[in-house]
Formats: sequence, structure tokens, C-alpha cells
Amino acid sequence: MPRLLLLCSFILTLASCGRAPENAGDEKGPLIDSATIDRHLAELASDKYGGRLPFSEGEALTLDYLETELKALGLAAGNGSSYRQEVPMVEITGKPTPVVIGLGRNEKMNWNQQKEIVTYSERPVEAVSVGNSEMVFAGFGIVAPEYGWNDYEGLDVKGKTVVVMVNDPGYYTEDETMFKGKEMTYYGRWTYKFEEAARQGAEACLIIHEPGAAGYPWFVVQSSWSGTRLTLEDDGSPKLAIAGWIALDAAKKLFTITDADRTGWFADAASKDFEPVPLKTTFTNTVNNDLRFDKSYNIIATLPGSERPDEYVAYTAHWDHIGVGPAVDGDSIYNGALDNASGTAQLLSIAEAYSKLETPPARSIVFLFVTAEEQGLWGSDYYVRNPVYPLDKTVANINIDGINPIGEAKDLTITGLGHSEMDDLATTVAEEQGRYVQSDPEPEKGYFYRSDHFNFAKGGVPALYAAGGYEHATKGKEYAQEQRDGFVAKRYHQPADEYNSGDWPLGGAVQDGELLYQVGLRLANGEMWPKWKESSEFKRD
Repeated sequence: MPRLLLLCSFILTLASCGRAPENAGDEKGPLIDSATIDRHLAELASDKYGGRLPFSEGEALTLDYLETELKALGLAAGNGSSYRQEVPMVEITGKPTPVVIGLGRNEKMNWNQQKEIVTYSERPVEAVSVGNSEMVFAGFGIVAPEYGWNDYEGLDVKGKTVVVMVNDPGYYTEDETMFKGKEMTYYGRWTYKFEEAARQGAEACLIIHEPGAAGYPWFVVQSSWSGTRLTLEDDGSPKLAIAGWIALDAAKKLFTITDADRTGWFADAASKDFEPVPLKTTFTNTVNNDLRFDKSYNIIATLPGSERPDEYVAYTAHWDHIGVGPAVDGDSIYNGALDNASGTAQLLSIAEAYSKLETPPARSIVFLFVTAEEQGLWGSDYYVRNPVYPLDKTVANINIDGINPIGEAKDLTITGLGHSEMDDLATTVAEEQGRYVQSDPEPEKGYFYRSDHFNFAKGGVPALYAAGGYEHATKGKEYAQEQRDGFVAKRYHQPADEYNSGDWPLGGAVQDGELLYQVGLRLANGEMWPKWKESSEFKRD
């Protein structure tokens, strides 16, 4: 849940694509209402919803609430006569045994689940075992021909357990010519690491957790990757028998066992000359699964366009969080107030603004509240694979994952700045608000790949993911940084992510809401089809 050009290029694009009508986006409609955001946020983040986990009573309450509110706004059902899109999923409640690391000579070492390692199975079967699987350190676990990089070259990992690092080589070297330097690419994400290991035939893949490289502390791994997880019933991809994370200290212990005199493991892996290292150990683990096959739901509403109803601007926000988990200070409900009751509330306020327009925009507006983002972006993944509205007719995606909760900001931070002309339009509106635009100051955390717009981008739809909050309007950058650091350290994916009506100054949420509303409205009233920038990995020929 995170954040983050030329104007002449944008103007030229408008000219080449067909100029938007004069003042096409200047119909302000009602301002985004802070009271609306506050009301929806307080409701959805309350204990009543139990952390909004899919397949739970909290899901049923959330779906009913969203459907009721969208109907009240007069917005049409977005999936034929229904506001719901079924998303077939399987709930896997894993019960992993302690991990046994074989050291040879009949010696072994037990690793404690949660403290040293977290494992689970991606396969929807009742029991999965990996026994005495040879362990190998495969560096970053990346195969990226365009960067001249292949950690698996000449390596047969069939039946083996690969140990890999999170993030990209550029993060560790700070070499701007290596991948994208400090900025994480998709190759750095944990999802890619597991996907590639499975494609290579590995039985298990364990990612070494380093807080800076991962972008979050170990307790987030503990709360997010243990207990109950959900996945699509069939997403067509190969699945590891066992996937997991190793705490940094445990990984260091593993390296010491392999070669007590060797140093610089991470630095070696960040070199193009790196060769995989057999770890002289074996991995044994069993995960027993309780399975539940069922359906979760995306919620979809639409405002049909008045002139070109078969062209669409799609807004997204995920309604889910992670439910009930281990108690912290006596509280076991992971309310997910900022992540993402707040984004859901902001999107409802934007929907309210659209519903009050005297004349609908030329293009249709789609309001998509997706499920299972916290489990792997599955709701948006399913929608992009099974779109209700054709992706080639979807002009753009505007995604919201968390509001700015600290008040008005001087900045608009665009996560993934430079991917598409959506940045140019957002820059124009931000400057009209008296704000400056910047790229994500923490590109190493890979926020662009951690929310639902990513699936739209993979599907070829230009996406905008932007919010203010890195420079408070009056208290400055240091105050904003303190607030972000405090959230990650104490509240992110914790029961402490709570909200009571009036808790947060919502001026920043209103400010961003108005900007995202205006961006969508101008697209909907104009003729522009945003293009990918030449440097974007999502550009298609």
C-alpha cells in the first residue's frame, strides 16, 4: 500500500490522437466530500467486518455494504444485472512442520516456524512434503535476457530447494546501469522469484528476508504468509511444493554451515559472474493443508457513457484485508483501515462525485472493487484474465491503495513515474492544484508491482497509481517521513491499523480524490488514449 513528463509531449499527444473538446475536463461536479470518506472508512475498518478476509463473514458484510452504497448512488450494476463478479478461489490453511536442515553425517538442525522461517504450499492438496531436498543458493533467482542475466544458467534444480535473495542486483550495487539501479523491477518481487523457481522445476524456493530490500520488516512476513492464504483455483501457472521466507540471521547461519570462511555472499550474487553455490545441506518440510474451494467476489458498478459507452475508464481499489490473526496487545482483528478501507472509501467518494454530474461523461466509468489483493493481487488478476469490459476498449486504470492520512500535501508522488502518458495528465492536474510531481522516493521497495494496477499494466492498460504525502503542506518532509516510518513499523499488516471517525485529517485524501476524479473525468470527456512510454517494460509493439 504505498505511493508515487513532459507537458509538451502530452499536448502533442492530444493533437495526434484528436484534441479533447474545449474545457472537456473542467466540469468540476461536487467536490470530494471528506464526510463521505470518513463515514465509509469508519464503517469498513470497524471490528464488525473482522478484517474483511475473503471467504469470511467479513466478506459478506463488505460486499453487501458496497452493493448497497453503489445502488444508492444510482450507479448501474457492472456485470450484466449483477454488481458481483465471481472469482473462483481456494482457501489453503497451512500447518507446516518445523523445518529440518540436514547437515550430513546424520546431523540435522531444526528451524522454528515464524521465528526463523515461514513456509507454506502453493498447491491445493491436503499434504505436501519435500524430503532431503538438496539446497542451492541461486543468487537472485532471475532469468532476464534483456538484462543479460540468468542465475539458472547451466543449473538443474529439478527436485531441489533454491535459496534466493529478494529485490534486484541493482539495489545492492547501486549501479544505475544494472537492471534499473535502485528501482526494483518485477524480477525483484517475491512473486516472480517463486514463479521462476517453479518454471525451473524446483520443489521448493526460500527467499532470504532483508528488511530494506523487501520493503517491510519480518513481522509482515509472519502475519501475511502464515495461517490461511487464498489463491485462484487455477491461474494456469506452475506451483512450488513449498515456498517460504528465511529470516536473515537464519540465512547467515546456513551460509556459515556451508563455508565458514566465505564472506560476501550477497555481493557475489550481485555480479554477472556469479555462479550458483551448492549449500551442502538438505531441506525437509511437510505442510498439511485444510482446503476450502469457494468463490470470492469483485464488486463492479458503472456509469454508462453518454456518447461512447463502449470505451471505459476503470477505477480500482481492493476491499479486502487479512482478517483475524495472532493477537498483538490483546487485539487479533487486522482491521486494515489505511490498507485498504481508506482507498475503498475514497473510491466511493469519487463514485459519489460522478453520480452527481448533470450529464454523464462521454466514455463510461467503471468502479471496480477487487478481492484478494492482500493474497497476491488475485481479484484484479482474475478480472484482467476475464474482463467484463474489453481491455482493448479500456482507456486507462486509476488505482487507489491507501489514502494520504496526514493532511494536505505539496507533492503528488507517482509510483512508476515514466511508464505512460497517464503521468502527464496527472502532472497537469497536480500543477493546477499548486503541487509538484515526483517519482517514488523509495523505488527499491517495488510499490508499482504491489497493487492492482500492475495486473492492468501487464494486460496492456496504462495505469496511474499516485498520491500525496511525502511533503506535508505545512509540516514538511521530515514530518511526513516520520508518519510513514511509524505506520510501517507499528501498523502495516498489524491490528493497530485501525480508524475511528475523525481520527485522521482528511484534507490530503480530499486533495488526492479531487485529482483522481479530474484525471478520470478528463479522460472520459476527451478522446485521448494514453500511450506507454518507450522505456516502459509494458510497452507493446
